[in-house]
Amino acid sequence: MKELKKLSERLYVYEYEEYGDRPNLFYIKGDDFSAAVDAGNSRKHLEAFYKAIEDKGFPLPLYTIISHWHWDHTFALNAINGYSIASSKCQEYLDKVMKWEWNLEAMKKREISGEDIAFCNENIQLEYPDLKEISVINTDIGISEEMDMDLGGIIVKLIPMASTHGYDSLYVYLPSEDALIVEDADNPDFYHGSIYDQDVLKKMISFFESLDYKYHYLGHAECETKEEAIERLRKEII
Repeated sequence: MKELKKLSERLYVYEYEEYGDRPNLFYIKGDDFSAAVDAGNSRKHLEAFYKAIEDKGFPLPLYTIISHWHWDHTFALNAINGYSIASSKCQEYLDKVMKWEWNLEAMKKREISGEDIAFCNENIQLEYPDLKEISVINTDIGISEEMDMDLGGIIVKLIPMASTHGYDSLYVYLPSEDALIVEDADNPDFYHGSIYDQDVLKKMISFFESLDYKYHYLGHAECETKEEAIERLRKEII
């Protein structure tokens, strides 16, 4: 069983796993209450995260911040402790996914129509041997403008902004920890040819450059520095 890994005095991570496409789940420890970034892709994933938190003697997060709508970050929303928050755009996407049927025929149809992709469906079947266990819900709160959360001893800045991965991204900026949690935001759009929208890419790079931070935390990879991330993204400019 993995442990919760300390990144700074206030920030921890439950690290990603390639099997089942489980992303990094982050824990932000406040003096008054704590928050998580992303819910995970299943109840099993979330329960393992919560056990790692409790093993540290920490309280479960009162708020779960959702970075974007994709299944691996949201399908455990139905099992979280406390309340959830996402961008308003993310809520719009989740409204649609809540109407989806979960059987192999319906999943294949969504692949053909472009609503979903084979990679997601393959990993969903790994995580959910019984597809009937899937129950998609929406978040409690949706925001369309930047918002600060005071957890006690740490301010969490939530910044909804389009990314190259999707239009519903919510960035989590922790100035006191020199950290920006982007999860999958600076990946390409895998639903539309795995390409980088050039206009959005340039705006996103400028956004990263405008922030004062050192550590660039990703969803399915190791941490980079701000400079490493910007250098990697500049190579995608055509």
